[in-house]
Amino acid sequence: MNPQAFYRDPYPVYTEARRTQGLTFVPELDAWLVSRREDVREVLGNPEQFSSAGALRPDYLPSKAALSVLSQGLGGVRTVLGADGDAHRRLRRPLVRGLSHAKVAAALPFVTERAEVLIGSFAGDGQIEWMAAYARPLPAAVIGHLVGLDPADAPGAIRGAQGAERLVFTELTEAEQVEVAEEIVDMQRLLDGYARARRRAPCDDLFTEMVRDLAPGSEDLTLDQRKEIVSNVQNLLLAGHLTTTALLGTVVLNLLRDRRQWELLCEQPRLIAAAIEEALRFEAPVQGFRRTVTTTVTLSGTELHEGDVVFVSFASAGRDADADADARADTAARADGDVRAGGDVRAGGDVRADEFDIGRDAFRHLSFGHGPHGCPGSQLAKEQVRISLEILIRELPGLRLASPDITMAPTLIHRSPETLFLTW
Repeated sequence: MNPQAFYRDPYPVYTEARRTQGLTFVPELDAWLVSRREDVREVLGNPEQFSSAGALRPDYLPSKAALSVLSQGLGGVRTVLGADGDAHRRLRRPLVRGLSHAKVAAALPFVTERAEVLIGSFAGDGQIEWMAAYARPLPAAVIGHLVGLDPADAPGAIRGAQGAERLVFTELTEAEQVEVAEEIVDMQRLLDGYARARRRAPCDDLFTEMVRDLAPGSEDLTLDQRKEIVSNVQNLLLAGHLTTTALLGTVVLNLLRDRRQWELLCEQPRLIAAAIEEALRFEAPVQGFRRTVTTTVTLSGTELHEGDVVFVSFASAGRDADADADARADTAARADGDVRAGGDVRAGGDVRADEFDIGRDAFRHLSFGHGPHGCPGSQLAKEQVRISLEILIRELPGLRLASPDITMAPTLIHRSPETLFLTW
């Protein structure tokens, strides 16, 4: 299979892998695919045997010319995504504090204001391309606000962070690579200025949390400290933007693809939370990450050795109907005082995992990860989608897809439509 074709629709491969005994080696991933939910949980919960080093291996290596440009920047050091153990805990700590429930709650008035302004800017037009008009701008503004960027600086910073993703996950000409590398370096220099400014004058923002935790003390930041801070803020801007953008794209797409789902949501706004969870389950915004095996271990009957690479598919786990049926059967049996495995519940428990249904019973997913690397920004993402759906069903209940033909982006890093034209 062509890698691009696989990226655009990996679900048939996931389905076959779940049906196949043991793990499946997928050439397009150059890794063993971990497709069943319990196996995904086991790998994510066992960082000692499955290291996060190389979690985001590039699909394309930058040219020498692009690397020469990048060498003038302040990135290229380890980030929280690829760290393990104490190093991971240290890099994650400021993110957990800066994205706490209290911090997110304090940001909700800003989220609501930006969402209303964006939707109001096109509500009278009758049509829009959703991804460019809303799904990208809202998360960019929100993560910039939480990090503490000046609104005038946020677009350039986000563009540079997106460039870091494009450079290694998109096929570009050498000239395009150099142009993107220049944007990345500009962004890194901008963030470096913020890091030094926050050292001199701390603020109540996520940037200050990063400086405070990654470079304790009051003396001037060293070059190594600046590089670490810049690299991890760059990673935060990208992760905090792309994941929510993808979710805003797929939740609207799937609600409108089956008109009954959208009408049900308009009739029963209380289902918004369920719609968000179903969108996460059905189309994990990040399809998965790689893990590197550190010692000989057997997973799902397949023996893995040190240095082997597995791709842990959050998306496949979300469609593991057998795991969900087992969980429901066990819950029902225990509730009835019947500990028989499965009982009669599984036999009649058609969970239809490949259908999008906001009215279904809760279907557990791992779309924000699990264990030490569980996404610290999950609440922020959900709140942005919740606010967006509340405004849409109030202001644009006649929303429809302009065309049923949708092309998904050829990447596993953010599962979303390339474009999504809507009308009303």
